[in-house]
Parts: sequence; C-alpha cells; structure tokens
Amino acid sequence: MLIIQCTSQDIHTLAVLNKSLIEDEKSNNPMGLEELENRMTTFLASEYNAYFFKEAEEIIGYALIRHTCSPLYLRQFYIDRAYRRKHYGEKAFHELLKLLQVDTIDIDVLPWNEAGLRFWKSLGFTETCISMHYKSPLEI
Repeated sequence: MLIIQCTSQDIHTLAVLNKSLIEDEKSNNPMGLEELENRMTTFLASEYNAYFFKEAEEIIGYALIRHTCSPLYLRQFYIDRAYRRKHYGEKAFHELLKLLQVDTIDIDVLPWNEAGLRFWKSLGFTETCISMHYKSPLEI
C-alpha cells in the first residue's frame, strides 16, 4: 500500500470521498460537494494534512489528520466500499501511523455507526468519553 500526502490539487477527489464517508456513517452533515470542497480547502490550508491510500495505482481511501495537537487527531478515515472487509482499512491505518511516526492517535466515532465502532475497537481503540449535543425544541 502506498500513502501519498494530498495537495490542493486533490481537493475535488477528497470531497467526493468525504461525501461517501458522510453517507456511509449516516452523518447528519448536509453539505453538498461544493461545500465539502470549500471545507477541505480550509482544512488543508490550516492545521490538517490529508493522505490518499493507494493500492495498485488506485485510490482506495483517505485520512484527514490534525497535525497540530498531541496526540494527533484522525478526523476522517475512509476506505472505499469495494475494499472493505479485506484488511485494507487495518493495513492503511497501521501504515499511516508508521508514516506519521506515532503510536497514539485520537478519533471520534458517531455512536450509531456500529460498523465504524466495531472496526476501531478491533484495532485496539477504547472509549475515552461520550460527547453530547443539545438543541432546544423551543424557539427562544
């Protein structure tokens, strides 16, 4: 597996992959492709780096890492549906840690994303907190 750091030339591909991630994890993120491109541009211009995972010259996924915190924060991680359940995710994750030269990293997982929770727990992740959100049903 080859891991390549993304540049601003990769924004569109990253946005397309991010849209697939949003769909797969059933996120409530309503952004369209153009909004995701803008958001990815902002990420790459600030404290984030993105990386493509390539297998046989084909992009099979990506990761978005916040590199200005300790431990590093893995904000997004996606493996194409056709490559899942074949150990590509596990391999990509471990190769990414080697590239980043870290042995500790933080992630967030949506609580209803059961497949994601199983995947991350299978790699040895443990829960450290529960984040919650409140929105009043009443207009103030």
